[in-house]
Amino acid sequence: MTRATRLPLHAAFVLSLAMPVLSLAMPLGAAAQEQAGSREQPQGQPQEARRSRPEARDNQALPPESVTRHTLQLPGRTLSFTAAAGHLTLTDQQGAPQAEIGFVAYTRDDADPATRPVTFAVNGGPGASSAYLHLLAVGPWLLPTDGPAISPSASPALVPNAETWLDFTDLVFVDPPGTGYSRVVGGDPVRERFYSVAGDIDGLAAFVMRWLKEKNRLVSPKFFVGESYGGFRGPLLAQKLQNDQGVGFSGLVLVSPVFDFDWLEQGTAGAPWTYSALLPSLAAAKLSRTGPVSREALRDAEAYASGDYLVDLMRGLQDRAAVDRISRRVAELSGLDPELTRRLAGRVDMRTVQRELRRGSSEVVSAYDTNVAIADPNPASQSSRFDDPVLDAMTAPLSSAIIHHLTDTLNYRADGRYNLLNGSVNGAWRWGGGRSGPENLDELRQALSLDGKMRVLVTHGFTDLVTPYYASQLLLNQLPELGPQPRVTLSVYEGGHMFYSRQASRQAFKADVQRLFDEALQARADNRD
Repeated sequence: MTRATRLPLHAAFVLSLAMPVLSLAMPLGAAAQEQAGSREQPQGQPQEARRSRPEARDNQALPPESVTRHTLQLPGRTLSFTAAAGHLTLTDQQGAPQAEIGFVAYTRDDADPATRPVTFAVNGGPGASSAYLHLLAVGPWLLPTDGPAISPSASPALVPNAETWLDFTDLVFVDPPGTGYSRVVGGDPVRERFYSVAGDIDGLAAFVMRWLKEKNRLVSPKFFVGESYGGFRGPLLAQKLQNDQGVGFSGLVLVSPVFDFDWLEQGTAGAPWTYSALLPSLAAAKLSRTGPVSREALRDAEAYASGDYLVDLMRGLQDRAAVDRISRRVAELSGLDPELTRRLAGRVDMRTVQRELRRGSSEVVSAYDTNVAIADPNPASQSSRFDDPVLDAMTAPLSSAIIHHLTDTLNYRADGRYNLLNGSVNGAWRWGGGRSGPENLDELRQALSLDGKMRVLVTHGFTDLVTPYYASQLLLNQLPELGPQPRVTLSVYEGGHMFYSRQASRQAFKADVQRLFDEALQARADNRD
């Protein structure tokens, strides 16, 4: 999840070149290898294989790794796998602890680790834990949702996930410092480094490398999945690992990602392309109220958004004829009140859509999925403050679900608060120097150029206003070919930012991801031959 597009992008912080190199040390007691019993357990019930707790550095010390074994019955198959919940400690060059990064890893018991892919998963924010991808999309257990929506009072009980990626890859869910139970332990200067674009990637790269070494998985095919700001992390992490750690990802799956933050700041003076990038999602919001949405159905909206609309936006507010043209056309495509689009000169931002799309029924819609609405708490006011019907509504059930899962199913009993979405990390994030928002297209080009076998799948939901799919399309269009075959694919599904909350979209998503894995692994095999 992400609130990244609501953050200021003008932080004047630059990482010092003298920043200490981060390395990873296993938590105390990790030298003792797990001894898991062979007896089968009932479905979903853990078999404990925990090491003794080390001496705590403080009252909130994280417990040692817990290893449990599980068997799940899914449609047409049975999955037997090992789960490991724990943390790795990042240290500086002198060995002083800097941060404790929590993770949950699932590994199949019937696969050869040398050929079995392993996928590292992170969410966004910045400040979001990996629970969203973990329990709503790709992990072996799923928090059921009522279509795209869930209420705060919904049951946090999990069910087996028929769309789990554990069918074709092992999974490592990573919580960056300040999220989940992960934390910075090295003081404020260290916290500032981790809570930054570059420092965050340094820490994640160190984690990935050490996990692979400790688990003897360096020869395994390696993949990455990141959502929202986690998707922004993907190309940065891929290039960092290639250049600094000697690790190459075979594929990246970027879920509702950000590529360039300047493309998301609607209302920015002199940036008309932000409205162009959003318009097809507004058209999708209208279409979704009467039937299914597809790229084919949105062809005219996309062509207009990057054609006549963009041209007329560039003509500016002083061209009355241009303003009239786009005001009428935006109203037609979006279903918004023509008087509103005329007043806004055809320039409609995300927040306005949330309030105005269902003004007649006194409802507000989610920025993350326009199909989800709640009653406007201030229907008679000129402006209204309201919680998001998707992101904020799922905080309670998802928090309860992940805590219960860690504690009862995985036998990992950590003290202290579990941070599902940490606002303090979000607010403290350092975006780097310069006048422009951060972007990762250069790193994506470099990573693809250096590794001609790497594949990238970019995924979005049609009715997401936070990271509109057409922004990614327009930016990906700027990539050179980088080889004889296309290696970057964009797939768009019914739903919003968390399109995977819809079963049909989750199924289609899994099929597309498995296709990416098959292509990447075939390219790896061809390269070996």
